Amino acid sequence: MRFELIFLGKAALGTTLLALGLSACTSNSAKNEEFAYVERPVEILYSEAVDKLAGRRFDEAILFFDEVERQHPYSSWARRAMLMSAFVKYEQNQYEDALTDIDRFLSIHPGNKDAPYAYYLRAMCHYERIRDVGRDQDITRNALDSLNDVVRRYPDTEYARDARLKLDLTYDHLAGKEMDVGRYYLRNGQHIAAVNRFNKVIIEYQTTSHTPEALHRLVEAYLELGVLPEAQRNAAILGYNYPGTEWYEDTYKLFRERNLVDAFNASKQLDVAKEKS
Repeated sequence: MRFELIFLGKAALGTTLLALGLSACTSNSAKNEEFAYVERPVEILYSEAVDKLAGRRFDEAILFFDEVERQHPYSSWARRAMLMSAFVKYEQNQYEDALTDIDRFLSIHPGNKDAPYAYYLRAMCHYERIRDVGRDQDITRNALDSLNDVVRRYPDTEYARDARLKLDLTYDHLAGKEMDVGRYYLRNGQHIAAVNRFNKVIIEYQTTSHTPEALHRLVEAYLELGVLPEAQRNAAILGYNYPGTEWYEDTYKLFRERNLVDAFNASKQLDVAKEKS
């Protein structure tokens, strides 16, 4: 009941689940005293855990959820508590600990009705850690794989709908990484390496926001290499698909600076030919 509201409410809204601050921590000695084994009804333990969570007393919430599993390991409440404990750790940015709990849940209860959320939460643990484009992108790729897994397994759920939105952002991030590396190569005169990076954006991430710049950078690289036909071809693609962008204006400037306005105009004729074909 309250379990479903905590999970499904966030996913249905399609919002990014932001980590909350840690509060109301107890000392280790107090925790040990509180959780000296005293058997209590499972409903009371679980209710207490949810109340701690609602009050953002996250460390205490985890203790109570873990106690549900410890005292009543074969109950349906224990399955819920295992996943709720993972959720609380996720809220505290304890992503690796949350992933451990999620993987344990899925290995023990792969067909459970809450498995779709477990897969979604696993994807979010990766997604929330996506690094800036200047750093290694292993976590971004893990997020991509996990989000695709949610869509593949549960295509008609609200989790899949939210995962699809986040996939767009993740692809954009990966394209941004390729652009960052490509610009570096371009600045340092490594034009072939730059062309390979920008072409990867055009081929693998063509629906992202980085495509217009990638086309412009290809024009720049090919002009530096003296390969005018390829520069014209990419200028034509840019003009056909993104005619009003700053990148198309910058492409014109590149041709003008090299006294190649006629070649630029010829590329515009390629645009017209594409329209008619």
